[in-house]
Amino acid sequence: MNPRYASTQALFQALTLPLLQAPMAGTATPELAAAVSNAGALGGLGLGAAAPAAAHAAILRTQALTARPFQVNLFCHAAPARDSEVESRWIERARPLFETFASTPPPALEEIYRPFQLDPAMLEVLQETRPAVVSFHFGLPTAAQIEALRGAGCLLLATATSMEEGRRIAASGLDAIITQGWSAGGHRGIFDPEGDDERLSTEALTRRLVAEFELPIIAAGGLMDGVDIARALSWGASAAQLGTAFVGCPESAADPAYRERLAAGGKTVMTRAISGRPARCLENGFTAWARDAQADEIPAYPCAYDLGKALNAAAKASGNGTYGAQWAGAEADRARALPAAALVETLAAEWRRASRG
Repeated sequence: MNPRYASTQALFQALTLPLLQAPMAGTATPELAAAVSNAGALGGLGLGAAAPAAAHAAILRTQALTARPFQVNLFCHAAPARDSEVESRWIERARPLFETFASTPPPALEEIYRPFQLDPAMLEVLQETRPAVVSFHFGLPTAAQIEALRGAGCLLLATATSMEEGRRIAASGLDAIITQGWSAGGHRGIFDPEGDDERLSTEALTRRLVAEFELPIIAAGGLMDGVDIARALSWGASAAQLGTAFVGCPESAADPAYRERLAAGGKTVMTRAISGRPARCLENGFTAWARDAQADEIPAYPCAYDLGKALNAAAKASGNGTYGAQWAGAEADRARALPAAALVETLAAEWRRASRG
């Protein structure tokens, strides 16, 4: 085995449970990541939407709470192709809804965060803080960034939604591939959101990647309990990654409305309307309002998210919590609101029983 891959496998084998907590931006916190790592899995921080100073503070806080490895995640989306007419029409479409909350939409949309590959300050943060694992969503960093992070001693992962993306990750020299099945919650990691999406299941994509590549494969999407972790390992995965399972933990940053909606269960939908990129969300007021919106009516990511966040803020100020980015996977009904350490212990016990099976 390639020595780099051996290092990644060694990290997974050192875990009490071969589990990564998905670093979901908006819900993952230093407290959650540290609790998961301290319990024997690999915690995660979602920093794709964070400014470098905030990312620096979050990493240092996590390092103060755990001496164990954890993962940080960055976004490598393409810079948005702005269209002022599309953005203006989207703002006007939302105006009546804002008015029901005694508010007005933003006069113009902003690119609310930059992709990692165009953010040298974020690279400096990672070089200084040296997190054990750095992962990428929506694409890949530059070759120079990969080299710099290797120099900082980081293991490097990236998300694939297809075989072609998996091949690009492998060719870039990264250390592992995270599969993302169609049932996964939150943003679809597809490199080109305008391209064809094969919508492969987690099992199908994991099995295909395992068959083609030597590097470790991490299965993600629709996995909620220890039995699912055992199933993922039976497909050839080296570890499993769970995200929605941790949203209800008291250490997460999910607001009360998000927690209540998750506990209520029910359908999830894939929507572009909240952020401008496909993402799986619990059905709520926002997804209902945008149900008939066509893809070409929605501004580019992350500019659409500027309006989405403003709408959620206006609704919450009026006591309505149904317009948030309530990301969740298709198996959200099986989520459990346990403290993170207790959830990891429960998952480990379920995994051990299933493995003995």
